[in-house]
Amino acid sequence: MNTLIKKHLFILLIASYLPIACFSQAAPADDENIASLITFGKNAETSWGDNDHVQIFFFLIPEKFKKPVYIRVFDPEASGDDDELNGVFDTETTFSVYGGKKCWSEEAAQSSNPTSGNYKSGNLKATKTFGNTSKYDKTWYTFGPFNPTEGEYVQKFGGNVLKVIAEGISGDDGNKYKFYLSTSPTDNVPIEGANAFAYDYCFRMWDDPKQVSHIYPYVDDKTISVKISNFDWDDDGFIRIVSVARKGQMEAVSGQDNWVTTEFKIIQEEKNTSLDIQMIKRKNAPVKNNNVVINVRNQYGELLPFYTIPIGGVPKYKYSIGVKQKTE
Repeated sequence: MNTLIKKHLFILLIASYLPIACFSQAAPADDENIASLITFGKNAETSWGDNDHVQIFFFLIPEKFKKPVYIRVFDPEASGDDDELNGVFDTETTFSVYGGKKCWSEEAAQSSNPTSGNYKSGNLKATKTFGNTSKYDKTWYTFGPFNPTEGEYVQKFGGNVLKVIAEGISGDDGNKYKFYLSTSPTDNVPIEGANAFAYDYCFRMWDDPKQVSHIYPYVDDKTISVKISNFDWDDDGFIRIVSVARKGQMEAVSGQDNWVTTEFKIIQEEKNTSLDIQMIKRKNAPVKNNNVVINVRNQYGELLPFYTIPIGGVPKYKYSIGVKQKTE
């Protein structure tokens, strides 16, 4: 075996042992298996599946990382066959990047109804409005570069946070898009230890009923119960909660243009872990182009963050814990 082949094999071997988090910083991420994020123009009826026409995402950059970063948006304009047409394309979507003090810590920025408060908190770093042209259809637009210290430093996260707001400012079409946090302006190059999270998630389900989507809210040691809310599910299948301690608990699902909430008691083994909220479409006559919103609150009414790379990894049910809990 020549030296070059040996070198390549060594690199592949090392890569196979590195955590998945080092190689996936898309939002949605691969483990979520979500078709795309979606934001409708402000004139769209909420029955299309977007309750407030605003989506807020946060990007966490580890404190030790000092190089410039970029936030990339895939297909930022509502104009092509990947977007959801309502009559004619007339929607404008503004994407804005914020940093600085209160970028994350402002209460309205973490709200399920951000338009009622100062959700545009912090310092505006970059913004661009995309109309119904096809310039960026199925391609990437890059914001940046940003120095990580331009974000808000959050001690409990161990890093700096930048905020991105997508807002449908006109029209009534659905704009489907994705984010990526990168070290490059032209390619998707991840940052080891970085992450992305949101508190209120508006996204497109797959049309294929074989596809199961996931979100991963993190449960800290102070959480004793959570309330899981979903909007405009269109009765399209069911929602199952999986944790390290429970194999699966079914949750109520909403119909068209309404919210449904289910309470889920947290047991000791589930604290300081992520939950796996699995969204499973019905097999018979699945809903096409189904857009939904979901959020999770603790017993204090505080929204829990959904990390695209689940803290502690994707939760796997542990049989021994499950048996012990059944005796209670």
